[in-house]
Amino acid sequence: MGVTSPLKGQTHSRSFITKFLPYVLYALFPVALFRFYFHPFPLSTTDQIPHSNRIILTSSSSTPPLSFSGEEEIAYETPCNYTNGRWVNDKMGPLYNGTTCGTIKDGQNCISHGRPDLGYLYWRWQPSQCELPRNQLESLLCLLATASIPNLVYTNGEDNKFRRWHFASHNVTVSVYWSPFLVRGVEKSKAGPDHNELYVDVVDERWGSDLVHLDMVVLSIGHWFLHPAVYYDGGSVLGCHYCPGLNHTEIGFYDAMRKALKTALEAIIERKMGSGNGIDVFLTSFSPSHFEGEWDKAGACPKTEPYKEGEKMVEGMDADMRTIAVEEMEAAKVNAKQFGGLRLEILDVTKLSLMRPDGHPGPYMYPFPFANGVQEHVQNDCVHWCLPGPIDTWNQIMLQVIRRWRRGE
Repeated sequence: MGVTSPLKGQTHSRSFITKFLPYVLYALFPVALFRFYFHPFPLSTTDQIPHSNRIILTSSSSTPPLSFSGEEEIAYETPCNYTNGRWVNDKMGPLYNGTTCGTIKDGQNCISHGRPDLGYLYWRWQPSQCELPRNQLESLLCLLATASIPNLVYTNGEDNKFRRWHFASHNVTVSVYWSPFLVRGVEKSKAGPDHNELYVDVVDERWGSDLVHLDMVVLSIGHWFLHPAVYYDGGSVLGCHYCPGLNHTEIGFYDAMRKALKTALEAIIERKMGSGNGIDVFLTSFSPSHFEGEWDKAGACPKTEPYKEGEKMVEGMDADMRTIAVEEMEAAKVNAKQFGGLRLEILDVTKLSLMRPDGHPGPYMYPFPFANGVQEHVQNDCVHWCLPGPIDTWNQIMLQVIRRWRRGE
């Protein structure tokens, strides 16, 4: 996700951005997506989303602001660690109507697909040290759509992986870019190699070439690195992950993911430091899946309630993936200190996501999977999240970080 600077000659309105940004996250965090939220600007590569010259977007202070409740000004003596906490039952229910929201991707629309158990909607994340305000304006694209009618102005790619919405009332465009590794790569396909080919030292220009224009970026990375891949660094083969039959050294995927993330963060800092425009960068940590059994062998996620505190620990691969994200973001913060206008933060959602095995589409990734009775084998989705659902909490936390920044903390 990104936000561009205003058009040349106009004054940047940080207050508008901090009030409006929290509603533009999209609900595909568990897969590696790159989300942008920005004004139109020229694109240089052929497979990027084209902009319409008819759309002129600004973020001037004359735009009517979205209002906040009094909870917005709550301050704490010490910054809150939103990572530590527990899921508590909450009668308030979801933040928006999932059956009428037109921006939910089909595979995550669990209610309209007939999921009968709706208890997963009535849980709220309660941090140990403070409150996480449940402002009605804190949500993903669906909640933004309750304040401004979105106009889908562009779709492209398999499964519409590139999409753009225009919210006319605030002259804002929200876009989704598909970049599963953040660096340049060739995805495996039936027509090509049966493994991914990644250049871990070269940023993916489908989003990298747009960085100079952006004011905010939200990165997500993780699950796609589990696939078989060959890695290149400096034009030479670095090694591979699960590549039997190829004459390459098996190195796993952890180092490759770390290098790819480092490349992405360094590209953001280097390209923004001379642009004269600041940027806010968020990186979501790894979001665990909850398959009980092998995903391709009738593995499912049948639980209907969150884990209790202490019942499930972040460990193994989940812990390792989270550590990489945290460490690389901390290193990027140090690198960015020498430049003004750059703010970076990790959205550490690994633990709170691990505790929600009930929040996935499961068999309801498809409409009414049991309409003709219980089938012998029904594919389950235990990676993505239902909307509304636990993933809305990620956006609530991001809003609190933005509010903290605005208070100068």
